[in-house]
Amino acid sequence: MQALEFWKRVTADRADFLESLIALLAEHGVRYCVIGGQAVNAYAEPVVTLDLDLVVAMDQLPEMERVLRERFRVERFPHSLNLSMPGSQLRVQIQTDPCYEGFVDRAGRRDVLGLELPVASPEDLLQGKVWAAIEPRRRPSKRQKDLADISRLLEAYPDLRSRVPAEILARLF
Repeated sequence: MQALEFWKRVTADRADFLESLIALLAEHGVRYCVIGGQAVNAYAEPVVTLDLDLVVAMDQLPEMERVLRERFRVERFPHSLNLSMPGSQLRVQIQTDPCYEGFVDRAGRRDVLGLELPVASPEDLLQGKVWAAIEPRRRPSKRQKDLADISRLLEAYPDLRSRVPAEILARLF
């Protein structure tokens, strides 16, 4: 079974939500990149997740939000837009925090679920996971997943270890 077919089954995506979103981004020339667990999967041993986390170029975000609202259910939160679509359990979160802005420009194309997509660099992914792991308002279970993603990145890219704060390294090893 191909990766995309497997993920579509896991997310019960009978509405082709993923393909619709990627096509819409391409149609509007939106610069974006994949971050989060799916991006880590592009560089390390994959794990299953129902989430797809993205960053959109900040200058394109207002127009993109308007376009997304025409096709998908969009919920705005302080630092994200959460997208959903009837007929799919896929959860898409677009980060709106400006700290992720540079990720898009440094992204490279990688295989994500059998699709060639722009993916944040390993260094940027690690930074994003560190930010998430130390965020005190984040659910403990999410912070544990962030630590696991940091560990997976460090296994694939041991030279990045010096970029991880000692307090996080102590929790990993």
